[in-house]
Amino acid sequence: MTDERTGDRAAGRPGDRPDDRPDRAHRRPPGVDDATVEAVGKVTEALEATERARGHLYSFHQMTGRSDLLLGEAVELLREAGHAEEAELLETEILGRNVIPGHWTFQIVEGYDSHYYKPFTRLEERVRDRLTGGLKHLYEAEMKEARRTHGHPAHTARPDTTRPGTARTGTAPPGA
Repeated sequence: MTDERTGDRAAGRPGDRPDDRPDRAHRRPPGVDDATVEAVGKVTEALEATERARGHLYSFHQMTGRSDLLLGEAVELLREAGHAEEAELLETEILGRNVIPGHWTFQIVEGYDSHYYKPFTRLEERVRDRLTGGLKHLYEAEMKEARRTHGHPAHTARPDTTRPGTARTGTAPPGA
């Protein structure tokens, strides 16, 4: 619902308490249309997917490093067990090897961060700043307002919203 006086799209619904509305950081600025909120939300969603990919890249980096350390232990065990030829082969061909030509995993991570991740984070922030006043998760905040059961203690707009006679976190729905 939009407050006709202020243009505030998070004015609440009939029966809402004034303190059970999204905070200012999650309310659409005046003049920002639905298409813009959706488009900026999609840019942020793409960055979030990149964040997950970056996490997997760091996992790859750490797991490959761990693998190399384990292989070093295995080479020593092979030597101790009298298998010097196999130990030498693994040590020469695999231990400390570049994972792609010229690169250990830390160099891949550094390249990804500087060439892709950091420019993407800067541009996502620029898009948000210019088009929605820098607000984060505006699309999701509006989705929450549309989907939550207004007036229900477990469906409050903000973490600091409480209902008379309820715990800070609300109550479980019937049958839960």
